[in-house]
Amino acid sequence: MSEAVEKAELDRALALDIVRVTEATAVAAAQWLGRGDEASADQAAAAAMHREVARLPFEGLVVVGEGEEGECPFFFLGEKIGAGSASGAILDVAVDPIEGTTLCAKALPNAMSVLVVAERGSLLKVPPIYMEKVAIGPGYPEGVVSVSASPTDNLTALADVKGVGVQDLTVCVLDRPRHGDLIEEIRSAGAALRLIGDGDIAGVIHVTDPLQTDIDIYLGTGGAAEGVLAAAALTCLGGQMEGRLVALNKEHRAWAKLAGITNLSKTYALKDMVAGDISFAATGITDGSMMAGVHHTRTATITESVVMRASTRTRRWIRTEHADPKKFP
Repeated sequence: MSEAVEKAELDRALALDIVRVTEATAVAAAQWLGRGDEASADQAAAAAMHREVARLPFEGLVVVGEGEEGECPFFFLGEKIGAGSASGAILDVAVDPIEGTTLCAKALPNAMSVLVVAERGSLLKVPPIYMEKVAIGPGYPEGVVSVSASPTDNLTALADVKGVGVQDLTVCVLDRPRHGDLIEEIRSAGAALRLIGDGDIAGVIHVTDPLQTDIDIYLGTGGAAEGVLAAAALTCLGGQMEGRLVALNKEHRAWAKLAGITNLSKTYALKDMVAGDISFAATGITDGSMMAGVHHTRTATITESVVMRASTRTRRWIRTEHADPKKFP
């Protein structure tokens, strides 16, 4: 398959098609907004996204999904999905029907639906384990921060290139017990903290616009799948990121082995996680710093989305009024 044909397939699969997928997913998830039922919200979102992706005019291979085959009904790793393509090109598909399931269930900010479509082989395949991450926005020399460096060293290095003191930096971290030592070190170094309950894709994206979000750097351990999706967003927006897989238990180590990963100490740079052209679409489920969530009027359902392309570094913000929400059954 020629590169030109693959890019043509990618163009065809993108445009407004993938945004419609995340819109339908967000609307389905929003039916469970604030109801405290994470499982039902996740199931509704995954079913809606699966239905819509299956209609897209390409053949996709799920490389970042909901789990292993047999463990989940939708988007298991290796699943082939899509309406098919006359050219035979196969594209990588990465999904997170609800980024921030707890945020949706509790009606908290920054829950969103995410879909990435990429040239075949563009995205790092990761098992359903964890990833230690560090990310900063664009405009800095390469190698300013590293997942191998201490939090204090990363903060000092970033402050130096920004020409500010560490006390002027704000760090985004998932609020988890495992981050107790990390949080203590950040505070000891003098930086401010922005603790988030869920949504580390959004947390990483926030570093790309510190003037708007007041977040300079993301640190900590979250899902490996979310790490690849966040890397896809940074590839479109610009920035730096490193990740290192983390197996917390015997089950995680078994999953890593099944995925062919033998070196859990390996550091993945942004280019290792996303190597080709990709398009990233997200639709807000709840109101957040990037997008408004799903809102209903007497006559329409309103969604707000962003679609981004790595090769062109374009961002399109889309506000849609769905006059007939029943189109998203």
